[in-house]
Amino acid sequence: MAKRDYYEVLGIGRNADAKEIKKAYRKLAKKYHPDMNPGDKQAEQKFKEVTEAYNVLSDTEKKKLYDQYGFAAFEEGGNPYSAGGQDAAGNGFHGGFGGFDFGQGGNGGYHEYHFENGNMGDIFGDIFGNMFHGQKGSGFGSQNSGFDRQGFHSQGDFGGFGGRSTQAKGSDLHSEVNISFEDAAFGCDKMLRLSDPSGSGAVQTLKVHIPAGIEDGKSIRLKGKGNPGFGGGPAGDLLLQVHVASKAGFERKGMDVYTTMEIPFTTAVFGGEAKVSTLYGDVICKIPEGAQTGRKIRLRGKGIVSMKNPSVHGDQYVTIRIQVPQDLSPQAKEKLREFQQICKNDQQRRRGSVA
Repeated sequence: MAKRDYYEVLGIGRNADAKEIKKAYRKLAKKYHPDMNPGDKQAEQKFKEVTEAYNVLSDTEKKKLYDQYGFAAFEEGGNPYSAGGQDAAGNGFHGGFGGFDFGQGGNGGYHEYHFENGNMGDIFGDIFGNMFHGQKGSGFGSQNSGFDRQGFHSQGDFGGFGGRSTQAKGSDLHSEVNISFEDAAFGCDKMLRLSDPSGSGAVQTLKVHIPAGIEDGKSIRLKGKGNPGFGGGPAGDLLLQVHVASKAGFERKGMDVYTTMEIPFTTAVFGGEAKVSTLYGDVICKIPEGAQTGRKIRLRGKGIVSMKNPSVHGDQYVTIRIQVPQDLSPQAKEKLREFQQICKNDQQRRRGSVA
């Protein structure tokens, strides 16, 4: 069967840098790893395919040859180097793509893998939760580890080394949830539908409690709801980022809430009372005589609850805005003109007394 282009296998463009190549390989290696897909021959084949592609594209010299000559660069008698020869850096090709041998062992598992170039610990440590970095009980580097100068020998399956069980915590998953301004202020429960991280296609429904007082952009950690662990290790966590919708007329700054209130001109002059909307319902607010536009009134305890201490709340700050009268009747306009004239006379008397 004809081979697929290595860039196509990893799902990346031909101008992808080393970081993008490695990221793509990590994602696909996790998805198709035999431990995640026991008995799935198709996934096993894809795992081999992505590993082969990565082994070539992650090596600077081999990548240059592949970009220039394609698969012919690694075939017996291919140009410019024949199989078993050396490249410009003196690295052996061993008749293929960097010495990876995917032959089947007698027990039906993977027989051996040769890592002649690149850092195996870096590649597999990041991908499989450091399961190759000598964790207790892993048997790595020991007499029965299955790792020698030629490569890594897997015993039966990827569950352990030399018959010993290797455990590693699964990787974390990331998701998002949208909630209203009120839900963030008072807390709520949300039902989420999440795809099974094992890739089985199943969908699970998860009830998540959103704590009161949470801010936009914060994340909630749900322990054990991430990808399953390896070799019986614990599952990773689910990190749920919260997005809080805005609310007309309300602005949040930390635990405090800011709003604006319009009052009639006469209330601003003589003082009085006005109704103010808060998150906890409407309240009656006292307006001092001579209130000016821009003045702030503080309503204690009408802000957002503290996530650390539910008995502590922020405040609400109400900014006064004076309404300008519109569509006045002739009589009202006449009274305002009288008021204007009286104010002018008072100013003149004050200036005269000062002089």
